Formats: sequence, C-alpha cells, structure tokens
Amino acid sequence: MSEVLDKLFCVIRERISKKLKNSYTYRLSVLGKGYVAKKVGEEATEVVVASLNGTKNEVICETADLLYHLWVLLALNEITPKEIYEELQRRMK
Repeated sequence: MSEVLDKLFCVIRERISKKLKNSYTYRLSVLGKGYVAKKVGEEATEVVVASLNGTKNEVICETADLLYHLWVLLALNEITPKEIYEELQRRMK
C-alpha cells in the first residue's frame, strides 16, 4: 500500500514542480494551502457521509479523493509520506 502512496506523492510533486498548467494538481497548488486544506475538509466530510449512507464503493472512492488531497497538502507543506509513516510507526510502539 505504501508503494502506491509513495508513487502518488512523487507524481504530485512532479506536477507541481513542472508547473503543468493542464494538471489539476498544479492548479490546486497555485490556489494555495488554504484552498487545499478546505478541500481536505470537504473530502473528509464526504468520507463520513459515504460511510454512513453510501455503498462500499462510494466509501472507497471518497477515501481515495481524501488521500489524494491530503497528499497534495503534505507536498505543499514539504512533508513527505516517510515522515508520516515514521510517526505512525512510533505510535505503534
């Protein structure tokens, strides 16, 4: 699983750094951390709603949206997935 998330993070950073104007990721980055943080909040709410009222597939899709937007926010804050994994590992001890 972490391989997919790591690859996603690399794609996100690449699209931001290359300033690909046709890239949704780049357009999000231009709108800034505040906008992306709001998107993370919206996506989190959609996960909650789907988990209460939706199908399994809806929960999966909304969770994927949440993870994507969260990874964009992490990239904008210069936080790597490795740092998140290390924190989770520390908490498991």
